[in-house]
Amino acid sequence: MNATIVVLVLLVVVVGGVWYLAKSRAAARQRELDDAQAEARRWVERLGGQVMNLTGTDVASSQALADASERFTAAGSQMEQAKTLDQCRLVTQTAMEGLYYVRAARTAMGLDPGPELPDLTGQGRAGRVTEDRRVTVEGHDYSASPQPGAGTPHYYPGGVVAGRPVPQGWYSEPWWKPALVAGAWGVGSFLLFNAMFSGMAGVSPDALNAAYADGYADGAGADGGGDAGGDAGGDFGGGDFGGGDFGGDFGGGFDF
Repeated sequence: MNATIVVLVLLVVVVGGVWYLAKSRAAARQRELDDAQAEARRWVERLGGQVMNLTGTDVASSQALADASERFTAAGSQMEQAKTLDQCRLVTQTAMEGLYYVRAARTAMGLDPGPELPDLTGQGRAGRVTEDRRVTVEGHDYSASPQPGAGTPHYYPGGVVAGRPVPQGWYSEPWWKPALVAGAWGVGSFLLFNAMFSGMAGVSPDALNAAYADGYADGAGADGGGDAGGDAGGDFGGGDFGGGDFGGDFGGGFDF
């Protein structure tokens, strides 16, 4: 009888301990999530205050504020669905990107850019534009500069887009946006990256190597497709009709 009582007491103690430990862990996770949500909300509100109180005075500042406003909208939507730590971190990252655009707009308008911001994910790896560059790739002109100007009104805070680094700086056009939307770069886009950033002090060789590796993989896939299409078309259509030439050229062409 006494042994049974002892066993029951021990069982109650063990069950109670497990219950208390689980409850403590759940409470700790909830506190961590609450803190992350509050932090993310703070960044979103900070961005919203800047976006609503600034108006661009030229093309560069207006474009930067438009991009900041887009990030504010995206961060607000993400905030409504942020139920995990990773989702809260994504909100914070998006809001901070928007604040980088705000700093860029203030710089373009000759205003104090405000306090420094934490580094964005991949920003250090991507580097920054440290000199004016103007290049021509496939007959199209592109410019980059560390400063806003009439020829470089598009700002990017720097980071990794679809696995490839894009340095922080001002550009003649947002050539990274197709990859940002589609999640993949066009075949041959490494040609632009190499021409614009090769030898630039602010862009590390690692960033160039990463872009080269991606570009090589893209090119290899395109060449494979071109060769296969060309050979099959040539054999099937006799070659002169255009099966070989058309298949090979189309498959291996530059598609930025």
